[in-house]
Amino acid sequence: MSENEKSQSQPKKRKPLEFYQLVERSINKTYAKTIRNPFVEALKKYELIKPNDKIAVCVSGGKDSWLLAVLMRMLHRYTEIPFKVEYICMNPGYNEENLNQILYNSKLLNLPLHIFETNVFRVANRTENNPCYLCARMRRGNLYKEAQNLGCNKIALGHHFDDVIETTLMGMLYGAQIQAMMPKLHSKNFEGMELIRPLYCIHEDAIINWRNYNNLKFIQCACKFTEAIEKQNINEVHFSKRQETKQLIANLKKINPNVDKNIFNSIHTADVDTLVSYKLDGVKHNFLECYDQKGCLNCIDDNE
Repeated sequence: MSENEKSQSQPKKRKPLEFYQLVERSINKTYAKTIRNPFVEALKKYELIKPNDKIAVCVSGGKDSWLLAVLMRMLHRYTEIPFKVEYICMNPGYNEENLNQILYNSKLLNLPLHIFETNVFRVANRTENNPCYLCARMRRGNLYKEAQNLGCNKIALGHHFDDVIETTLMGMLYGAQIQAMMPKLHSKNFEGMELIRPLYCIHEDAIINWRNYNNLKFIQCACKFTEAIEKQNINEVHFSKRQETKQLIANLKKINPNVDKNIFNSIHTADVDTLVSYKLDGVKHNFLECYDQKGCLNCIDDNE
């Protein structure tokens, strides 16, 4: 056998996978049940992506938004639904260290970022009353505006399962209302724009495990307000209502492991007939409006 024939008969060596490809493979294999499948479930269940969408995937620099970006890149590559995607990152005023970390992860994960500048942190930090609320509203508005300028009709955010149930419980405990975080919604201020949450069914523990498995480093909330809390060594659980709610759910799960799933399922099975009052399209309604009508609330089981 000639040397040429020998070389042809030998199997070709596979080219080593790039790091970003190993990260994607971990989703398809190690985290198929906890990340990939719930991601696909949310897309289908809530009809988050439709043909010819152009979606701005919003990367804040944290673990959730980076996972979202990787999943959307994988989806865009393999799905039969034709859609376009932009990866955008708003710089609200990050310090140099955090901004460099975002740029480093962009190269590491092979995701091209469109970074645009804003003064969100500077404006929000001037406010003593609820700067986090103002910051969130300003960030959202800037993301919508930039996405619209890029020709997108949707923005995708990295809110996950735990965000959903924590927001639901916080609304009841601190806001005196039953209000859920929707998997998608139309923008009130930017005509034709929608917000979608593709990580809606993914638990935060799975995201943390994926991050640690791949030895990835992401930034935390990087505003001056959070930095000040860390410098003063304030216990975040006692300072943040969200952290307090997260801890409450963790404690309840020790008694009932299904507590988190039950909260999540409750916003899918709300029985409006048993609510004293509720809002529909911004209009408040009371159970007395139809109480005496035949077939209404007066037919509820007397044994309640």
